Amino acid sequence: MTLRGRKYFTRPVAIALAAVTLTGCITPSADNTTGRYTAPIGDAPVISNETPYSASLRCLAGYTATRPTRIAVGQIADYTGKTEADNGGRKLTQGAALMAMSALAKAGVPLVERFDTSVAEMELKYANNKLISADGLRGSVGGGDYRKIYAGSIPGSDYYLVGGITELNFNIRSMGANADGGETATDGIKATAGVNLYVMNVGLDLRLVDTNTLEVVDVISYQKQIIGRQLSAGVFDFLGQHFFDASIGESALEPIQLAVRSVIERATLEIVSRLYKVPPTVCTARLGTADDPLAGPGDRPPVSTEAKAPPAKITPATTVSSTASPAGADKRASSTTEEKTHVAAIQNPYRYYSNDDPDGQPGLRGGL
Repeated sequence: MTLRGRKYFTRPVAIALAAVTLTGCITPSADNTTGRYTAPIGDAPVISNETPYSASLRCLAGYTATRPTRIAVGQIADYTGKTEADNGGRKLTQGAALMAMSALAKAGVPLVERFDTSVAEMELKYANNKLISADGLRGSVGGGDYRKIYAGSIPGSDYYLVGGITELNFNIRSMGANADGGETATDGIKATAGVNLYVMNVGLDLRLVDTNTLEVVDVISYQKQIIGRQLSAGVFDFLGQHFFDASIGESALEPIQLAVRSVIERATLEIVSRLYKVPPTVCTARLGTADDPLAGPGDRPPVSTEAKAPPAKITPATTVSSTASPAGADKRASSTTEEKTHVAAIQNPYRYYSNDDPDGQPGLRGGL
């Protein structure tokens, strides 16, 4: 067979094989057993939506059960205003309030619904018009038992949680490296490789308000950085009258919405811990305290329980030179070292996350 004949023979064969292959995946008529045209891909199971702070939230349930304090969750909106470039929607989740409810439920905090009361209000309207029967029994025409409305039947909240997602900063810092190499001959093999890293962040501000007095009893402001990477490699070469170009790449971005959930759970963990006065050495001990990468500027390591010598009394008439006050110098040196340690902790916010431990030992503030 000539080259031209082989060309016109192999092309229809290839098309036919491709059609047969696709026919095995998709059929024009639905399967009588499953009712589907094709089987969906993927076999990942449904798992719990956890963050590094979920375990500590569940640990708080033992404390919240002893002194029930009802909390309502209000609007936690997205105030960044960032949208997709193709106007396909918002960059960030609009369900931050739902995430806060899940976080409070993990901690065992009693919740009262104030976020979506449309169904309850409609039920109340129907009950007020005597349209809802009592105990789910259908009433008779012209009369019958109906649901009664009693004063004080709806429990009130002691506190409510409101706030918003206030920051979404793209490309805080990025870096990349690319390399090309190969033989100098025209038909020689060529290769290329590259790597790129970039960092963004999200920020959250929450406040806990006393329902009776509208006093703001606690305010939390946290941010979390998000990292992404791109890797690529390729080879190009001529083989006689033919050439080939092969490349491979991989890209990954830390889930943005999971970062929002993590910040909300981290803030909820601190709010509930302070509200119920939970000792910091109980539920948060395993997370660490002084080395929390999200610690605030005023947080300091726990004070040592070792006995300290009382400070020396200095009378007004006594003159103390700088060389005769080593205690003051030690105190200043300790404060400087403490501040440097805190700054170093902020500069490395991902060191607690590891592949072996899903909780990753994320730190927790020592001021709980």
